[in-house]
Amino acid sequence: MVSGCVGPRGDGYVVGESMTIDGARRYHNLQVRAFASSTADMVGAITMTYAEEAAGVALAARDAGLPVAIAFTVETDGHLPSGQPLGEAIESVDAATGAYPAYYMINCAHPTHFDHVLDPVAPWAHRIRGLRANASKMSHAELDAATELDAGDPAELAAHYAELKAELPQLAVLGGCCGTSDVHISAISRACAAA
Repeated sequence: MVSGCVGPRGDGYVVGESMTIDGARRYHNLQVRAFASSTADMVGAITMTYAEEAAGVALAARDAGLPVAIAFTVETDGHLPSGQPLGEAIESVDAATGAYPAYYMINCAHPTHFDHVLDPVAPWAHRIRGLRANASKMSHAELDAATELDAGDPAELAAHYAELKAELPQLAVLGGCCGTSDVHISAISRACAAA
């Protein structure tokens, strides 16, 4: 599948100037329509920092007739950079869009930043079907200030993925974000295949 990626309007680590749902729908409309006129099969909205922008992207995708996956990033406390809990953000987007997103993902955060907020029995957690985690356990602020890449521990990251896959068996998209390489992806693949 070809996924046309849409990023946040501003910084992927900071909310900055936020938009309303309708404002985000209008803002992302041009790029989403470009994907619709191409060979893209879907839209992937990555590193979303607040629910309103994510909902706007989802509605723009619906307007264009494309499926969409929404990937939220979280801080070390498991909340979005806006301060909203992850579960509330997913529920909010689903409520605003008639549950239009095909699925949700978490990206640009280490599993130790969000594993403690995932409730495997919560309906919103079953909407999460993808992980694109950072290799580093550093916070977004620490990553921004870093002068060298932190590749973390590929084996440890892979073990976290296997644990999360056991808790959330619907996970189907497993990849990497900041600091990951083919070494991490290979380790994740081996660990999850064995789980």
